[in-house]
This record gives sequence, C-alpha cells and structure tokens, in this order.
Amino acid sequence: MKMSYFEDTDTLYIEFKDSDILESKDLDENTILDLDKNNDIIALTVEHANTRTDIQNLTLSGIAA
Repeated sequence: MKMSYFEDTDTLYIEFKDSDILESKDLDENTILDLDKNNDIIALTVEHANTRTDIQNLTLSGIAA
C-alpha cells in the first residue's frame, strides 16, 4: 500500500495494491475509485484533499510486518 500527496494539485492518491486498473468510477466530482478485473479496489484518488481530509494529521496503525 502506498499513499502520495501532491501539494501542487492538492491531490491524495492511495494505492491499495499494485495491479492493473480495469475500471475507474467517479464517486463524486472529486473522488475516483480504481478497480481491477475482480472488482477489487486498487486505488482511491481524492481531489482538494487539504480541505476534504485531515491530511496534516496522518496516523498509521496496524502495519503488517
């Protein structure tokens, strides 16, 4: 799993697994969900992340060894 924040576009990109994207669904005008051939979630894109999320206070927990 990877998370990237692009300050220049205020975009948060969370990649849940490295796989080919078969379909992208607009959840709303600023949120995109990417799915693979099995309908598994590959990634989530959040536009205007600074105002729509608490990106400044990121906490990670339950990290697999």
